[in-house]
Amino acid sequence: MSLSAERTIEALRAAGEATRLRVLSLLAGEELSVMELSRILGQSQPRVSRHLKLMTDAGLIERFPDGARVFYRHAADATARRLIDTVLDLLDDAEGEQDHKRLEEVRRERDVAAAAYFEQVAPQWDRIRSLYVSESAVEAAIDRAAGPGPFQRVVDLGTGSGRMLTLIGARARMAVGLDLSQNMLNIARANVSRAGLDKVELRHGDIFATRLPPASADLVIVHQVLHYLADPAAAVAEAARLVMPGGRLLIIDFAPHELERLREEHQHRRLGFADAEIGRWLVEAGLTPSTPIALPPDTDGLTVSIWTAERTAQSNRNAA
Repeated sequence: MSLSAERTIEALRAAGEATRLRVLSLLAGEELSVMELSRILGQSQPRVSRHLKLMTDAGLIERFPDGARVFYRHAADATARRLIDTVLDLLDDAEGEQDHKRLEEVRRERDVAAAAYFEQVAPQWDRIRSLYVSESAVEAAIDRAAGPGPFQRVVDLGTGSGRMLTLIGARARMAVGLDLSQNMLNIARANVSRAGLDKVELRHGDIFATRLPPASADLVIVHQVLHYLADPAAAVAEAARLVMPGGRLLIIDFAPHELERLREEHQHRRLGFADAEIGRWLVEAGLTPSTPIALPPDTDGLTVSIWTAERTAQSNRNAA
């Protein structure tokens, strides 16, 4: 799809201002809130919001509310992305470098807060995960969605306490669990050992850059991880990269909700995900999604969603 001349001119006008170019450059790395952009740019939130509205109206970026916060990211439209890439390729300024240094400061602060939280709550992690929905019902649904196996290789990204490995690991010839928290990995090791699983490898690793070979797993799991991440789409893309032809990706997370307290109390960055959003990321990553599964709580609380997608042999040939 290509833009009309009128729409192209409108998009270029929207991008043709110093602050808006800085915003486009910052959003190339991840989705950001108005508050974060305001801090990085050193401008008031109302002023930043005006710039964002102009670019949203022109189709360059997308605005999406998430509870009480609003986040922005580059538009999903491929033509708009190509236009943005072309414009950003022409930039070469010191101000942009300073912006990205301040963005790194924001990321480091997020990482420090998240690491402190995970180290503190690691011993109670499974209890926290089951605060809002019946964990037994969720695990039964995950078990069904994963399939009977046997699996050649299972990869669990953000393994936490290793619960997914102990749930499915017995059906895998080999399993790998990655997590950034050493405390979590220690707990996972104890749980895996207690379950009698001897072909499980636990590694300190980053979900955005796993360093695992492409197409190397027939089951990849991302369990209750995406809502902590600044760029969940990138994590989905990396998880999908690991799925071999005929393999499956399983994402388990919350449906959209309004529990703002989870941001401060439990370091949640996103308050759940819509089916359409996850589905688009899966398709963009070259997978074929199945119908999502929704698991509402027994009482008021959070709905857990399970998204599955497969890499078919046909999609693999097309990707090649």
